[in-house]
Amino acid sequence: MEIKAFLEITRPHNCFLAGLVGLLGSIVAAGHFPDLKISVLVFLVVTLGCSGGNTINDYFDYEIDRINRPERPLPRGAMTREAAFRYALLLFALGLGLATLVNRYAFVLALAAYTAMFLYAWKLKPMPFVGNLVVASLTGATPLYGAVAVGEIGLAGYLALCAFLVNVAREVIKDIEDVEGDLAKGARTLPIIWGKKRAAYVGVLFALLTVVSSFLPVRMGVGVGYWAMVPVDAVIIYAAWLILKSQDTGSAHRAQVLLKASIFLAVAAFLIAALV
Repeated sequence: MEIKAFLEITRPHNCFLAGLVGLLGSIVAAGHFPDLKISVLVFLVVTLGCSGGNTINDYFDYEIDRINRPERPLPRGAMTREAAFRYALLLFALGLGLATLVNRYAFVLALAAYTAMFLYAWKLKPMPFVGNLVVASLTGATPLYGAVAVGEIGLAGYLALCAFLVNVAREVIKDIEDVEGDLAKGARTLPIIWGKKRAAYVGVLFALLTVVSSFLPVRMGVGVGYWAMVPVDAVIIYAAWLILKSQDTGSAHRAQVLLKASIFLAVAAFLIAALV
């Protein structure tokens, strides 16, 4: 068993960015930087939850990853499945323990999110579109967690809506990328049931809804700082164009990576809007 596999299986770069989104959600909600204790707790609760979610996902996705992601720790034998399962539960337990130090609402939201992560990996992922909606909801809940931690919502509500919509698009497009492995396991994703072209239309629809919803704060009187979202919308539209043009694996991969990047660019744009 490789020691580094315990870090690798969590996909630490993704979890670090998720923790950062949670922290920035609290800044966007309050309009200023929260105190150090809350900032650290928000970052850790989100990071540990993401780490546990990625680990338990790899546990249940072992057969799919043998085809789609053979380089990951479990398929290549760097960690046993039993160790991964226990490790995921430990990460969840640590995150929930820290969530009790924030406030009761933050604990309830963390518990709901952690439970959804487990259920998604265990049962919901193969269900057509349901799994996509669960993952998108979890992403939208990340900035909301930071908001709940500081007792404000503010612009974090709009950020959560945009994160939800763009992640529905990304998850559907990612399913187009993963059709081969999903077929081998018998999963029933949208591209498998409806075909790649129709699934692409669904992904594009949610991408465009993201662009539309991104202008809601402007209608609510947010100042000029919010116009930093314009380049983000351009990235989303370009990703939508890529997947409409072609549904091959390469195009799907590029499109979903662009949509993932747009989430973090959007956080920066909302941060500028909140502080300017």
